[in-house]
Amino acid sequence: MSVQPSLKETVVITGGGGYFGHRLGCTLHQMGVNVVLFDVRKPAEDIPNGIQFIQGDIRSLSAVEEAFTNASCIIHTASYGMSGREQLQTQLTEEVNVKGTENVIQACINKNVARLVYTSTFNVVFGGQSIKNGDESMPYLPLHRHADNYSRTKAVAENKVLQSNGQLLANKSGCLRTCALRSAGIYGPGEQRHLPRIIDNVARGLFIFSYGDRNNLVQFVHVDNLASAHILAAKGLTEEKMYKAAGQAYFIADATPIDNFQFFRPFIEGLGYKFPSFRVPLFFIYFMSYLTEWLHFLIRPIYNFQPLLTRAEVYKTGVTHFFSISKAKKELGYEPQLFTMQEVVEWYKARGYGKKVKKVKSPNFLWDVVVFVLLVVAVLAWVPRVVGLAVDSPNY
Repeated sequence: MSVQPSLKETVVITGGGGYFGHRLGCTLHQMGVNVVLFDVRKPAEDIPNGIQFIQGDIRSLSAVEEAFTNASCIIHTASYGMSGREQLQTQLTEEVNVKGTENVIQACINKNVARLVYTSTFNVVFGGQSIKNGDESMPYLPLHRHADNYSRTKAVAENKVLQSNGQLLANKSGCLRTCALRSAGIYGPGEQRHLPRIIDNVARGLFIFSYGDRNNLVQFVHVDNLASAHILAAKGLTEEKMYKAAGQAYFIADATPIDNFQFFRPFIEGLGYKFPSFRVPLFFIYFMSYLTEWLHFLIRPIYNFQPLLTRAEVYKTGVTHFFSISKAKKELGYEPQLFTMQEVVEWYKARGYGKKVKKVKSPNFLWDVVVFVLLVVAVLAWVPRVVGLAVDSPNY
């Protein structure tokens, strides 16, 4: 990376216990930056000597303010509800993504931290509609059009961050400069959210078909490309760069859009599994995910199962949506590097993943299947009503 921050700079990363926050912190640490990771739980990977970890809840303003003491820049990556059953936890998602972001903004002002970079998502403008080479001039998706609460709350939070740009700091020495990076889906060695879930479904024999049009194109971003973009964005909020990034949003992704299933094919086959050739219509998968969300809502108090897919995940993986990264290139100097899935495959194989490894299946799996089948039968009694809702839905 060409960016060389000041050795005296202290960067606090909220969500520093997560995969991306930890990776970003390690990168900054290697560049000589003082790094503080702030999160409710420690990272899964070891924390290098010299990086400080502060355990705290982003929903507590006092905890956030304490973590921000003496910081010169905040990179706000903390969020909740990105995928799976977490997407269906409405209240917690609202508290973390919206209230937590409000706390971050207020703590920056109270603690006189002049720079704030927010990790956002494509989903602030995407809700199932086809987008080809979109750019930052696109308006936010209307809040009622979002298929999941995560996307809706991220849009609300991003808007709050950008609207706070220019607010006077508590000591009146300057003002807060903010920007937002709208990230594609993250991948890389050690990714903790999506790839283990894919491996688990493939190992269980649940990946027997793909879905949607073969010409659908989406984007991903390697964790190191995303880290580079955040470092450049933080630099773009400085006087040295004439505050070029202040108040701006940027789409961040690898260079080339690709079919979602073909993107993961080298990963699946690299671990020794067979890649399915059969495809089913997108509407069928969407409808089944709709039923699954209703099932989860009904029985969550007694059995919080992991949905195979949610509606939002069907959209993200089965509907064309890709964006231009020209603005990030021009204004931030962002140049995504080329990565392959091979390093990801090797990382997981080195840790015992793959078809040749005999794994003990969870005894809960059979119970999952039984409960799911029984409840599908029960819910099918509502099919006429559910079909009517699905057809009338403005999201589809």
